[in-house]
Amino acid sequence: MKQNLGASALLAAMVDLVLVAAFVLIGRASHSEGLLGTLVTLWPFLAGLAIGWIGARAWRTPFSLRWTGLTIWAATVIVGMLLRGVSAQGVQLGFVIVTTVVLAIFLLGWRGIAQLVLRRGARRA
Repeated sequence: MKQNLGASALLAAMVDLVLVAAFVLIGRASHSEGLLGTLVTLWPFLAGLAIGWIGARAWRTPFSLRWTGLTIWAATVIVGMLLRGVSAQGVQLGFVIVTTVVLAIFLLGWRGIAQLVLRRGARRA
């Protein structure tokens, strides 16, 4: 059971990481910006993601939409924006809104889909 939970947590962490990175890459590409600054743009959100994972103890229930997903999403957005602000990267209102919506779709959306799939699998078993 613990090995299965560990594998699930690792998978969930990787999905979150890939989706946050995809958000940054899509944003930079939409503004015709090069890849050089990707890490500069990415690190505040990765820090927020890590804080969200720790705060939610996400390794315990990595697919939970309510507690884990909401905590990770909120921390990723809030900490990411705070760190962008203190590192002089800019936190324009439009960017905050887009970030909040896109990361909600990404970080909450995949968990909602995963829960539906897991429920269907449990019903068939």
